[in-house]
Amino acid sequence: MCGVSLSLITCLLSFWVTVKKPSQLYSFGFERCEVLAVFSSTVLVQLGSLFILKESVERFVEQPEVHTGRLLVGTFVALFFNLLTLLSVKNKPFVFVSEAASTSWLQEHVADLSRSVCGLIPALSSVLLPRMNPFVLINLAGAFALGITYMLIEISNYHAMDTASAVAIALMTFGTMYPMSVYSGKVLLQTTPSHVIGQLDKLLREVSTLDGVLEVRNEHFWTIGFGSLAGSVHVRIRRDADEQMVLAHVTNRLSALVSTLTVQIFKDEWIRPSLSSGAGSLSLSEYVSSAVVSELNPATSTPAKPSSPPPEFSFNTPGRHVQPLVFPAHQPRLPYGLQGPGVRLGFGLGAQGYRTLNTAGIHRYGSSLPNTHTDLKRP
Repeated sequence: MCGVSLSLITCLLSFWVTVKKPSQLYSFGFERCEVLAVFSSTVLVQLGSLFILKESVERFVEQPEVHTGRLLVGTFVALFFNLLTLLSVKNKPFVFVSEAASTSWLQEHVADLSRSVCGLIPALSSVLLPRMNPFVLINLAGAFALGITYMLIEISNYHAMDTASAVAIALMTFGTMYPMSVYSGKVLLQTTPSHVIGQLDKLLREVSTLDGVLEVRNEHFWTIGFGSLAGSVHVRIRRDADEQMVLAHVTNRLSALVSTLTVQIFKDEWIRPSLSSGAGSLSLSEYVSSAVVSELNPATSTPAKPSSPPPEFSFNTPGRHVQPLVFPAHQPRLPYGLQGPGVRLGFGLGAQGYRTLNTAGIHRYGSSLPNTHTDLKRP
């Protein structure tokens, strides 16, 4: 009865969803409420089955005496009203889930029997094949278990059959609801339905062969509600292709399967690297700085690799153990031997920024110069 009540509540919610229109806050509508209702109902029924199993295990330890009373009459009355509710009220969410979800172990065991019955009575093929309705099947199986329980207790006083029947009904209920909860849970997780993956791959291959289309990427398809598929895809086209024409063709191909579709079109744009900008260009100050260092010490004129750190004696970078010397505002004139082209270029521009010079580095590496240059005095 709990399952029937939850089924009726889900049916009322489904009717409310069909009347409710999408809003600015819920742009996809309220179809996911149906999915959430089915998932909650199936999980609650499974929790009830687990509770019955727990109570049945406790009853096996101390089996009480069971009085059947009107058990058989109540079983047939409950079966009649349950079947009447299931068959007369069209519950769209549960009908879709029962058809789209994988078969339960109870349906698989009854499938062979259904084929044999349909071979004798072909008129029952529409009811029993390809697989029997899981809700009708669980009701018939439960009524059959209660009928056997009633007969064994009345004839043989086998009271443990009541507990065994409860365990069997709980297991059948759990096995029937588990595939439905798994399917509705995957819909809530926005996964791609397994039964449409092949069709989607075929449509995407057709889209990739359209005129002007270079690449189809970042495709994602998921189920909003039962029977409602949404998706988004990025399409890269040639620079000379017509965006509106490609968009119309892509939408026409995918709209047959995807009801809510978002297509992002972008052209194949590429930028040529500029020679006047970037890390390889040098400014005037950097060029002058490198020229001064090369003239002061020819041994370090070979440029270092971009990834290696600058040398200790490079211009404007004092050594680790040498303190830099800052010249006063009025700089004295350098000796004639140190007035090379690079020094004249670096200090003859009148730039006040080049006042820090590593003279210790000059004296340290000046021994490589000839004596005629190092000992030359001013005339």
